[in-house]
Amino acid sequence: MIRTVLTGVTGRMGATLQRLVGDAPDLELAGTSARGDDFGRVLDTARAQVVIDFTSAEASVAHARACAERSVGLVVGSTGFTPESRAELARSAASIPVVLAPNTSVGVNVVIRMAAELARVLGEGYDVEVLEAHHRMKKDAPSGTALKLAEVLAAALGRGQEDLTFARQGQIGARPPKEIGVQTLRGGDVVGEHTVFFYGEGERIELTHRATSRDQFGLGALRAARWVTGRAPGLYDMADVLGFPRGT
Repeated sequence: MIRTVLTGVTGRMGATLQRLVGDAPDLELAGTSARGDDFGRVLDTARAQVVIDFTSAEASVAHARACAERSVGLVVGSTGFTPESRAELARSAASIPVVLAPNTSVGVNVVIRMAAELARVLGEGYDVEVLEAHHRMKKDAPSGTALKLAEVLAAALGRGQEDLTFARQGQIGARPPKEIGVQTLRGGDVVGEHTVFFYGEGERIELTHRATSRDQFGLGALRAARWVTGRAPGLYDMADVLGFPRGT
């Protein structure tokens, strides 16, 4: 049994994770934290082996520091990290294993991998766009998954951050050939939808993932928690958890 602590348990993902951990035969719900100020005490009382954290970028950084002080593995599903907060998380990962995943769904991570492969095969003859949709309560935009998609697409095509476009308005002129557009929709109770468009001459390819329940995020997080427990220190992602070869 892996002694597991959950943070952010008053949120929707927190409730989902509590139910899924309770149903898992190999995981023990050893403790929960609703507020950051009780997290260290919960870790100590629970004698935790792994923490699953779906809170916010700021809270996750603080949780990572506390885990590093106690040699506890960590799965982070929070989004909205700045370069500075990501670097701080990486510092904690020098002492403990950390899985950082903007989306823990197994299916969406397969889509991310397939998007990169499509981009490499199709090459420069296609215009690439990313569209994401989420519920009205989501605070960050674009989603962490959309940013991850844009990152892997840019890498597959040999492009950089300067080629990403997050908004268009007014007389903007013709679309630059290397541009990768990332657009956002918000409304209703959409759990999460992501589509990559490859627009060519005379054809269009669409690669889509639609989430209809939060369970797949939770199940992926549990898979990551099992994988990270006892792992060597380092900053990992879902590609590591799923065993995808590096550099492909």
